[in-house]
Formats: sequence, structure tokens, C-alpha cells
Amino acid sequence: MQELTRLQNERVILMGNEAIVRGALESGVQFVSTYPGTPASEIGNLFSEIAKNNDSIYFEFSTNEKTALEAAIGASFSGLKCLVAMKNFGMNVALESLIPFGYTGSKGATVIIVADDPSCHSSAQSEENSRGFAYLSHIPVLEPSDAQECLEFVRLGFQISKRFHLPVIVRTTTRVAHQKAVVQTSGLPKVRPSDAEFIKDKHRFVTMPPRVMEMHQELLDKISIIKLFVEDSDVNYVYGDLSTNTNTKRAGIITSGVAYLHVLEALRMLGKDVPVLKLGFFYPLPEQKIKDFIKPLKKVLIVEELDPYLEKEVAALAKSANPKLVIYGKNILPETGEMNPEIVAGAVAAVVRKKYVVPQSMVEGVKHFPRFCSGAATCPYWRVFAAIKKAVPENTVFGGDIGCYMIAALPPHNLYDYMFCMGSSIGIGHGIAKATNGQQKVVTLIGDGTFFHSGIEALLNAVYNQSNLLAIIVDNRITAMTGHQPNPGMGKAAETDAAPEIKIEEVARALGVKNIKIVDPVDGFDELVTSIQEYYPKNEISVIIAKRICALLEKRQKQ
Repeated sequence: MQELTRLQNERVILMGNEAIVRGALESGVQFVSTYPGTPASEIGNLFSEIAKNNDSIYFEFSTNEKTALEAAIGASFSGLKCLVAMKNFGMNVALESLIPFGYTGSKGATVIIVADDPSCHSSAQSEENSRGFAYLSHIPVLEPSDAQECLEFVRLGFQISKRFHLPVIVRTTTRVAHQKAVVQTSGLPKVRPSDAEFIKDKHRFVTMPPRVMEMHQELLDKISIIKLFVEDSDVNYVYGDLSTNTNTKRAGIITSGVAYLHVLEALRMLGKDVPVLKLGFFYPLPEQKIKDFIKPLKKVLIVEELDPYLEKEVAALAKSANPKLVIYGKNILPETGEMNPEIVAGAVAAVVRKKYVVPQSMVEGVKHFPRFCSGAATCPYWRVFAAIKKAVPENTVFGGDIGCYMIAALPPHNLYDYMFCMGSSIGIGHGIAKATNGQQKVVTLIGDGTFFHSGIEALLNAVYNQSNLLAIIVDNRITAMTGHQPNPGMGKAAETDAAPEIKIEEVARALGVKNIKIVDPVDGFDELVTSIQEYYPKNEISVIIAKRICALLEKRQKQ
């Protein structure tokens, strides 16, 4: 952290997320908000420490991604340079505010980091591709491939946002966010503490018809202008020489993001010299540059992870630029999971007609499931799930949520009958209870951080519509799964150790829940069992708060 704030025109090894932070610092960022989500978590963790010793930067862990974006929108309307960070699913939560933000634009400058997770290394609900939001929001999207580009694209994002008065999305993936590489840094500007001011401008900030239709057209006009900027941007470039491209029968490759690195490694493995168009902008695309690249080709390979967005765009452009072009993409490359050099090499070999066999791993890793912490730092969740299995009948419907406790979906617990997304345990459980007229009893589990993120409104809905589910809130006093970030129930915030402690039991009581108990699942294991047995048969909603500090956090506090 200290290194990130002291470097001046030096080369240093940085992780992609560290380079993003550095790029924001070099851009003079003044306002940073986030909700922690891997693979983007380190961005917030770093800024939470930086902001403590820097009066020119405000930082917060917001209650969810929508509130994080809205806070940044307000700061941007007041003239500040803002950064918002989230993982891919967070963009779903923030979407309601993201789309009108494109209409109003950013008065200061705003860069939104969204980190996707192909192969679901730290994700459970879907293998989402956030690039699709570009078409829905009409917000420019940059896609870095390595740590150096993470720094440079964040800086470029701030420049574009300031120049065109639009937010800019920088989309990373797990391999980009967590890879390490040598990064060339630049100097840090002197940023004074904020003297921001919100100047009233209803014509700009109020999205009501008929003005909102005018805003829509203004957004599209901005994108048309940005397209001209994109055509001349050096973040879109050709690697290799099209003029010497004879030994591959005029083949080319178009790619973006981390897939570009896999392409370069695949070409090295094959010993082939194939020209590559590397795209730094995903939206808007440099259409003329793509047309110029594909015009002399007989065939082109599109290498991208997950959905074939680039492939469809190239196919559309080829109709006028090169109708006879043979396009390879998802017909020889997978549409799920991460790419790697071996997979890409197999596809390139098929295009240039070179024999190549994708090597099988010589050593197969030991397969095991994630587990709760054990040993010296024994997770209290072990006791929670032991109590549940002891207290309720087997025909109970169990709903899971997103957090450490989601591991209970796996052996040896095998507990959950459904698990969707943040806050959905209660929301879906209520629907099941209503659909079965309360005859199938539902027990839901949700963590303290997730409860504050999006569980409150689900609980309110269940109370209002008179559900009979039993909600167990596992309160381990921290947002544990993503790296021990604070949440509203702790009495701590990012920049201070003194913040209002929002008590879960008081929230539940204010929402109308009558049956509430707080139990320590370790010291009060027997009480937890009897409490579950007491509340289980009730024909109204009940809440049990299993409250015990995360064992790892407790261990760290004692050190």
C-alpha cells in the first residue's frame, strides 16, 4: 500500500488490482466506493488503507453495489473524480442506476471497474459476461489484458470520462485482476482536499420525460463522437505484419483482454507468425480498423472468453468489408470457462492447418471441496449446521445464500436445496412457502454482510406478506468471504473505528418480526438447537441470529 502511494516514474511488480488503484491515484481520484466482491476485492482493501492517511480521497465500503454507484454519481455530479469497483454480479445490482447515469453523464469523471470471473473461481450463481451491459447502457468499455494496461486503461478511462462527460467501464477478469507483472508508473498529481459543490441543473440531472428522450439521443450522439476517438486510439493495434502474411494463407486473429496473452503464447508454441488485431476498446469498437484488418484476409479467428460478442460484430462488418471471409470462433473454441494457451493453440492450428494435439495434464490435481476453517481457527458455522441437522426433520426445504456459509451446499453438509444470489435465500424461500400454502417448511440461511446488502427488503416482503419461514442469520461480525471488510453491523467503517452499529435484531424487529433470538452457536449450541425446534413449527416468520465472531478475525485481533 505504501509503495503504491510513493512511487514516482518507477518500474515495479504489481498485481492487476494494484495497478488499477495506482492508475486511479495517477488520475487524481477523489472519491472511491465499492462493495467487496472477488476478484475485485483488493481494490477496496487498498483504498481503505490509503484513504486513512490521505485527506484528498474519500473511501467507503457501501452497503451494496447500487448504493456504491449512487454515492459516486452524487460525488460526480458535485465535480469529483470517482472510482467505483465491483464484481460482475454487482453490476446486476447497480444496473438500475447505471443506465440513467449514461443519460445524465458524469460532471466530474467516473470510472467503473467490473471484474468478471470466467470458470467461476470465486462465484456461484452464473458465469456472467459483463461486456453485454455495454449494448444496454451505451457506456464505453475498455478491456485490459495485463497489469500495465490496468493502470493505463484506468487513466484513459478518466480522460475519456472527463472529455466526453460520460462514465467509463473498465472490465477485467480474474486472470487480469490477479496476475502480476512489471508495471511502469508515472508521477502522482497533487490533489487538494475536496472543495466540491453540487450546482443545480434540472435540465441535466432530472431524468423525466420528455427531457429523458432528449438525453437518450444526446447519449447516442456522444457515442458517435467517441467512435472517431476510438478509431485513432493506440489501445487498438495490430501485432505482426499483414503484408508478410503468406505462409498462413492470409489468416488473422482478432482478440481482446487476457485472451490476447493466450494468443501470443499459442503462436509461440506453434512457431507461427499470424497477425493479431488486439482491441483495447470493447465498446464502441473501432469498426474501420476491424474492416481494414479483415479486408485482405481469407479467414480470421476470433478469440474471446464466454459469449461471442466480438465474433458477431466481426461477422456483421465482414458483410461489407469482406463477404467471402471465413470466420472461426465458437465453432472451434469453448463458450464456457477460461481460455488458456493450449486451447487457443488448438484453435489456431485448426485455422492455419498445422497438426497440433492439445496436451493432457501429466499430473492431475487432487480433487477436494472447499471447507469451513478448522483446527486452531474453527469456524462457528460448523456448529450452526450441526444444530440445524439435529433440530429439523429431513423433509425441510433449505435455502442458501452468498457468503462463507455457501460451502454448506457441498460435502460433508450437502444442505441446500436452492442457492441463487445475494439476499435470495429469504426471497425465494418466501415464494416456496406461499406456493405450498406453508405446508413445506423453509429454513433459510443468510450472513450478516449479505443481510445488509440485500436481505433486509426480502425479510420485509416476507413479513408484509405473512410468510412462515425460519430465517437463520449467521452473524460472524465481518464480511468474511471477500477478505474481512467491515459491514454496518460491526460498529466500524473503512476510515474510522467508530461508526453506528446497526443491530440486526433491531432491524428485524422494526420490520415486524415478532419471534427473534440471538444465540452463540458455540457456547450456546444446545440453546441454538432448542431455539430452532421452538421456532420451526410456528406459522409466522421467525429469525434466529447465530452470533459468533469469525475465528480467523478473532485470531488476528489477538495477535
